[in-house]
Amino acid sequence: MKKKRFGVSLVATIALLSACGSDSDNGGGDEISVITFADAGWESLRIHNAIAQFIVEEGYGYDTETTMGSTPITVQGLRDGDINVYMEIWTDNIRELYDESIDSGEIIEVSMNFDDNEQGFYVPTYVIEGDPDRDIEPMAPDLQRVEDLVNYPDVFPDPEDSSMGRILNAPSDWAVYEDIAMKFDSYGLEETFNLFAPGSDAGMVTDLVRAYEDGEGWVGYYWEPTGITAQYDLTLLEEDDYDEEQWEENRTTAFPPNDVTVAVNQHLPDQAPEVVEFLENYETSSELTEAALAYMEEDGLSEQEAAMRWMEEYQDIWTSWLPDDIAQDVLDAL
Repeated sequence: MKKKRFGVSLVATIALLSACGSDSDNGGGDEISVITFADAGWESLRIHNAIAQFIVEEGYGYDTETTMGSTPITVQGLRDGDINVYMEIWTDNIRELYDESIDSGEIIEVSMNFDDNEQGFYVPTYVIEGDPDRDIEPMAPDLQRVEDLVNYPDVFPDPEDSSMGRILNAPSDWAVYEDIAMKFDSYGLEETFNLFAPGSDAGMVTDLVRAYEDGEGWVGYYWEPTGITAQYDLTLLEEDDYDEEQWEENRTTAFPPNDVTVAVNQHLPDQAPEVVEFLENYETSSELTEAALAYMEEDGLSEQEAAMRWMEEYQDIWTSWLPDDIAQDVLDAL
């Protein structure tokens, strides 16, 4: 059995963007021994990484590692060949960069991981409906749409500015950060709210969980599937249906339908064709992804442990992606 290399390789931005390759590197040669996966910092991507890495190591005999960075940096790493596989690209969050990368031939989209996801401004459902089991009265019973928030700064007070409410954005290095900032301005929310960017996904989760457990108001950007949306009862505030022209003008619609894809560097089909064939079959859903994320939230498992639990529970899913002999090798390793 090959030694696991599920560690994270922290690569400086300059090094990742300017790394030069030779024919023996992952970026251009006919042989490859280590397959590198992108880690842009969120849990569901790490779950899919762990599943795919286990299969690649135990089924196909390659070592694997991950490279961490922001979405634009890791996509550029995929283009350059410093990263070989990206298991969860939210394509419409980086549409221009993604299309450019595909059109140039530097990356290849190999499968649709899932396309039944949502994102936007969320509040705990008890804010609107109350929660009799927790003796929580509705705080904003008429809150339905994002633009309604302007009337409820007192429900979501800014702890550092009592005269204003607070909305959490995504971390500033996430691609969606600018979209949320534009929504905030376009809906006129700056009249009664401050927009706050946490330092990380973990910071967002900590803030949301604290407010939820205390029965307080909370509003901010989030998305599905995640462990948080699997565990907590949250409501996505309504917006107009997605319209491309309106979206491009001011972002005052729901997010565009977001195909979440699996993509590889252009050289990987030559370097590891059997791995690419497996990735071409890789397909899940928001529900399946949330099942793995729920193991983390409910049972305190790490991403890798949750991925192994998921593989045990959903053998019929992932074994269908593989030839019978490869599937058996992976089952034996489990």
